[in-house]
Amino acid sequence: MKVTIEELQAYLFDNYRNGGIDQSLFMKLVEEVGEVAEVLNKKSGIKAADDKEDLQAQLGNELADVIHYTIAIAALNGLDMNDIIINKDKVASVKYNHRTDLVQFILSKRKDKTNR
Repeated sequence: MKVTIEELQAYLFDNYRNGGIDQSLFMKLVEEVGEVAEVLNKKSGIKAADDKEDLQAQLGNELADVIHYTIAIAALNGLDMNDIIINKDKVASVKYNHRTDLVQFILSKRKDKTNR
């Protein structure tokens, strides 16, 4: 199953609208970013890791938590992250001279799928 940014944002708004507090969600976000850093340090050998640890799975789970809290904060503040991501990428694509922007990339991938 695939989830869109809009679906995730609506789901998290529904979960947090009656008690989600930006500041506490932000503190959770910072905590999760620290956990991503810890896993990356283990993956690179900077920090010791237990042989039984599945660092790839841990990294995925911690990144999912970062996305969760980021989108929850956006939802509680009425931000449309789908539009913001697309518009920010358009500016960055020009600024950094990318050969394509996100919209062009997605449309190209969708076209490739329909031509198979």
